[in-house]
Amino acid sequence: MTPEERIDRIRGDHWISFDRATIVLNRLTSLMEMPQQSRMPGLMVYGSSGIGKTMIAKRMASKYPTQYNAKLGVTKTPILLVQAPPAPDERRFYQHILSTIGAPMWRRHTVSELEVRALSHLRDMDLKMLMIDEVHNLLAGSYREQRRFLNMLRFLSNDLCASLVVFGVNEALEAVRGDDQLARRLDEHYLPLWEDDVEFSRLIQTLIAAMALEQRSGLTVASLRTILKVTGGVTSRVFIMIKSLAIEAIETGEERITDEAVQSWQPVWTKHAWNIPRQPAAAFR
Repeated sequence: MTPEERIDRIRGDHWISFDRATIVLNRLTSLMEMPQQSRMPGLMVYGSSGIGKTMIAKRMASKYPTQYNAKLGVTKTPILLVQAPPAPDERRFYQHILSTIGAPMWRRHTVSELEVRALSHLRDMDLKMLMIDEVHNLLAGSYREQRRFLNMLRFLSNDLCASLVVFGVNEALEAVRGDDQLARRLDEHYLPLWEDDVEFSRLIQTLIAAMALEQRSGLTVASLRTILKVTGGVTSRVFIMIKSLAIEAIETGEERITDEAVQSWQPVWTKHAWNIPRQPAAAFR
């Protein structure tokens, strides 16, 4: 590829695998392979903003795409990924589900009507897992609204015999735990900030290798610690920094990320937002 094509590829969204994400994906795959039962187990994945939750959710959804059987005229969707509404609003949530699956809505429906339509469509799709991102949005509502929203999620999981998987920031954990029945059903998986250890070193090596530079970078331990300090151990910022350094290496003809480049890189995130996605690799979050 030309330098311009390589830079465009770096700027684009593509999956870059690393150990931490693989562990969560394996847990989700185990849920998908579990036989259906009246009380399906689920999972809550939580951590700081930008740590990689949305990235994992979208990757998991891509592994089980929607399939259309032309002979039977039916569409099967094993996994449905939706985003929680800005506040715990049942009407908006059901409308979002119907919009996501492409179900038409010609008039204003009551909440109960929306519920019946959504459940009917989801059963026909043979849904096995309902994934809800940004579940911490429920914190924008009152205590009573939060409880009603959590009851609705538990009801959906029960009625569809589908695994419920939610993704949110740390603060959402206590809200979900407020519903004892739902909390007992959802295992918890915490995604911590990156630390100065072997796991972080492997992450940086994996990212640099994915940049496909012509020369070996071979960063020192001091540079790895600088990257950790500059990014605060946040996955999305680590991706932004490495991508930006890789683009600079191509543009200058250096074709490798040097210790000097790492030390001189300026962590002005808004400055780089226009040419490096803030949510790297399939809209990381």
